[in-house]
Amino acid sequence: MKLARNLLATLAFGSVLAVSLQAQAGEAEIRKNLAARIPQFAKIDEITKSPMPGLFEVRINGFEIFYTDADGNYLLQGNLIDVKARRNLTEERIEKLSEVDFDKLPVKDAFKIVRGNGKRKLAVFEDPNCGYCKHFERDMKNVDNVTVYLFLYPVLGPDSTAKSKNIWCSKDKAKTWNDWMTSEVKPQDAPASCDAAALERNVAFGRKYNITGTPTLIFADGSRAPGAIPAAQVEKHLAAAN
Repeated sequence: MKLARNLLATLAFGSVLAVSLQAQAGEAEIRKNLAARIPQFAKIDEITKSPMPGLFEVRINGFEIFYTDADGNYLLQGNLIDVKARRNLTEERIEKLSEVDFDKLPVKDAFKIVRGNGKRKLAVFEDPNCGYCKHFERDMKNVDNVTVYLFLYPVLGPDSTAKSKNIWCSKDKAKTWNDWMTSEVKPQDAPASCDAAALERNVAFGRKYNITGTPTLIFADGSRAPGAIPAAQVEKHLAAAN
């Protein structure tokens, strides 16, 4: 009986080892072939088995997801859908990769807008020339008891950078921001001596964490919502996250 158990354990270990070696061999082949055939795949961040048998996930540039066979002979770009569970596996994967630990946000590079008791937390990345952001800010007046960490995120052009600097360097950042976004009161020119390096750091942070549009909302549990979602939806996220 003991001999049989040992034999079964040996066979099981051998099976696991064989699968592991096969996966490593597949990864090495994929790396070699894709790099040789497509220059942008010279540096691959990660290769993992996808939930679909025979299909491997290839990740490059942080958040770009592709799929290939075990030899790297074929390449797919698009969403992998679990039709039985009705889940977009590619989208879920990118969301997971893009998660931000709220407690590690560089809040020194943001300014606070406190409404009501401010107990709930929300971070928002916005460009002052973003029309959707202006609509969002007007709707956010209906959301109470929240502290918003506003990250100026000037990605729409030079004028966005100039306006962001004027807002960042103003005496009352929150008021200047709200006056501009909700009432079109143009922020005054910033003092020449103002340190606005935070704006560059915000853009670098956004690139690192795949913040590709404005507004982008990040909630206390690390989840995010892209776009100008309505106040009622913001409330649902805040209730779930805080």
